[in-house]
Amino acid sequence: MHDATTSTPPPQNLTGRSADARPGVPASQAEGLSEREARNRQAQYGPNEARPVGHGGPVAALLLLFTNPLVVILLLAAGVSGFLGDKVGATIIAAMVILSVALNFALSYRSQRAANRLRDEIAPMATVCRDGRWQERPRRDLVPGDLIRLAAGDRVPADSRLITARDLHVLQAALTGESIPVEKEVVDEPDGPDRSADARHLVFLGTSVVAGTATALVFATGRHTAFGDVAEALAERPPPTEFERGLSAFSRLIMYTMVFLLLAVLLIGIAMHRPPLQTLLFALALAVGLTPEFMPMITTVTLARGAMRMASQRVIVKHLAAIEDFGSMTVLLSDKTGTLTSGETSLASTVDPFGDASERPHLLAYLNASFETGIRSPLDTAILSLQTLAVNEYRKLDEIPFDFERRRLSVVVEHDEERLLIVKGAPESVITQCTRYEVEGVVRRINAASMERCMRTHESFGEQGLRVLAVAYRNVPAQERYTTGDETELTLAGFALFSDPVIPGVAECLHALADDGVTVKILTGDNERVARHVCAQVGIDVDRVVTGTEIESLGETALGILAERTSIFARVNPAQKHRIVLALKARNCVVGFLGDGINDAPSLHAADVGISVASAVDVAREAADIVLRDRDLKALHAGVIEGRRAFTNVMKYLLMGTSSNFGNMFSMAAGALFLPFLPMLPTQILLNNFLYDMAQTTIPTDNVDSAQLRRPRRWSVALIRRFMLGIGPISSLYDFLTFYVLLHWLHASEAAFHTGWFIESLATQTLVLFVIRTARNPLRSRPSKAMIISVLLAIAIGILLPMTPLATDLGFVLLPPAFFGFLTAATATYLLLVEMAKRRFMRSDDDISNA
Repeated sequence: MHDATTSTPPPQNLTGRSADARPGVPASQAEGLSEREARNRQAQYGPNEARPVGHGGPVAALLLLFTNPLVVILLLAAGVSGFLGDKVGATIIAAMVILSVALNFALSYRSQRAANRLRDEIAPMATVCRDGRWQERPRRDLVPGDLIRLAAGDRVPADSRLITARDLHVLQAALTGESIPVEKEVVDEPDGPDRSADARHLVFLGTSVVAGTATALVFATGRHTAFGDVAEALAERPPPTEFERGLSAFSRLIMYTMVFLLLAVLLIGIAMHRPPLQTLLFALALAVGLTPEFMPMITTVTLARGAMRMASQRVIVKHLAAIEDFGSMTVLLSDKTGTLTSGETSLASTVDPFGDASERPHLLAYLNASFETGIRSPLDTAILSLQTLAVNEYRKLDEIPFDFERRRLSVVVEHDEERLLIVKGAPESVITQCTRYEVEGVVRRINAASMERCMRTHESFGEQGLRVLAVAYRNVPAQERYTTGDETELTLAGFALFSDPVIPGVAECLHALADDGVTVKILTGDNERVARHVCAQVGIDVDRVVTGTEIESLGETALGILAERTSIFARVNPAQKHRIVLALKARNCVVGFLGDGINDAPSLHAADVGISVASAVDVAREAADIVLRDRDLKALHAGVIEGRRAFTNVMKYLLMGTSSNFGNMFSMAAGALFLPFLPMLPTQILLNNFLYDMAQTTIPTDNVDSAQLRRPRRWSVALIRRFMLGIGPISSLYDFLTFYVLLHWLHASEAAFHTGWFIESLATQTLVLFVIRTARNPLRSRPSKAMIISVLLAIAIGILLPMTPLATDLGFVLLPPAFFGFLTAATATYLLLVEMAKRRFMRSDDDISNA
């Protein structure tokens, strides 16, 4: 992003050529940029972000609140009112608007800042050379001219030209739609200024490295990248969450209702020949009272508070709206490694094709793991860590990267003028390519009997819970390139066996998740024997194990039905995982997907809530909504509970806005039709609404019943509608009763009527929060201290205002003691009726969870 200065910075070099001689184009030396030069260039080119983050700080955030149409109209109306001589009324209106905006800003901005700080803790990083030293820096700090290092699993942080590359394969699906990785290489003299995705010597922001290593020179950052806007847009979670969709539907419902009442009040005022300005102010105040203007603040504060509590459980929330989906989650899909097992894989032994101990497979597997340049799996780490073998005499010639179709990886090495293709991978995929086997140094041709014995060997180890890799080789002739076509007529050297112990206590964690309505399903690339053995140890149903081969033959509907009934999926590839996610979503499941690999990104995006871990590759971590600092089911379970807590508190505000508050606003509109004067002055409505909103600002701190945390929380439009049509009329009924008592029993004047109904409406619509906040008996559910204080304080202010010097300006007068006797009886019976109605609407807590 350019600086807003009088001088225009020189354009970034978008060709990717070495252009050191061109004026204004960044250059980089072998040791990279100096910190001083990097700072200068960032001031010149701006941060490496396709779009600026945030809204320009607190001043801009505050001004944004004043762009609310109702706020603007009320301030204009206050100005007109003051201009016409009603300076007291104008001052009160302006004061109420400014106080509401200030309270909204103080709470929401602070909460949003806290959430942003949490997100910054897992900001994307890049490996860059500064002052001759390689270091990890936030991706946004990169500038043109930086020297960066890329490895398998990295997301390319900026448009760059390759300086060195070794077996570099890049996935460009986000830019081109092509799902097959393309090879990139150094080109000394590019053919023309090609900066398209097809340019072999360039890598672009938003793509990801699936194999190989490279160093590259950054030539474009931020908005100047060739595909920056597209890449950043695709990198973000595109569809709105269920919670966001629900909030939008709720907002539309309130907006339609508000517009209807607003027009009705204006027409009534015109028909009854009331003062136009007073009628307009009354209608606007009514609209403000009905509009849940604090909903964004309540939502932000509640979700941010939930995010902070989740952070204490070592769970980082990247998108606040994802908290609700986290709490709504009914199915969690995960690999078994690192979730059920410790992930601390160790090489137990290496054996020949018939199961006897042998060092030959270990040497070949060690060579393969040493020279591969793709993402190093835990199995590779285990192979290399057992002991160090001398590989200096071997020279790597080529590599055939791993893919999920072949399920194997090959390297070609040269030793004493002998060229050897070494293959390791899933036994089923390797053995079928073998025509010979080696036992005790003797190579024999495979026949039906020996093939069956080899298969039985690896299957028996799998049934013991050991992970098995097959290792094979063949001599190959000298040639420029080796391909998958060379992985034939192999000689099976044997198997490498790995152990990965089950995490202590994981069975209890799975049981706790199940008790709280979250079903864990295992998606693993291991074979069904290993998966069955491990899952049986932790209490997962092993009666039915579905393999990737079976999934391929199923349609989407059949897969959805099968996926609901199955707990273990073995030998599945990333595309099949993605299909399972979509199939379960189609069955109305709220799906969480826990993944940490480069190929997990599509499933993380497709899931309702993508979950990754801090140690995951860049691509997976950036695709996730939730990031676990540790891959721990206990922390995940705690995060789910916090998600439900946050969602439940937001629902309290929404139910309040559609019940008693809606009833009061409807009563005002009806009163304007039948009363000879306005039922409440515009300034009084705004004050009433402010005190009501102030009482609700503590909802995010409220306690949540344990029963409401036991089941997944789902957005319930039906429940909101029932509350609006059920509780609202009860509120209006008591308003009309108050009208009757004030006019026919107490013979109240216009000012006394305004004062009496102000206090009654404030008392009933704030105290009812104690009833609506719980599905249980409110006397047995303890609200938070902050909520008790805020509600009682709001009522106390309303009762005391007529006794203060402000009473005259506000239009209040003292009321007789008889009114407060009525107020006590009316409020008590109102709360009792609402409690009875609530129990009907919330027949069980499942109405909130599953409606």
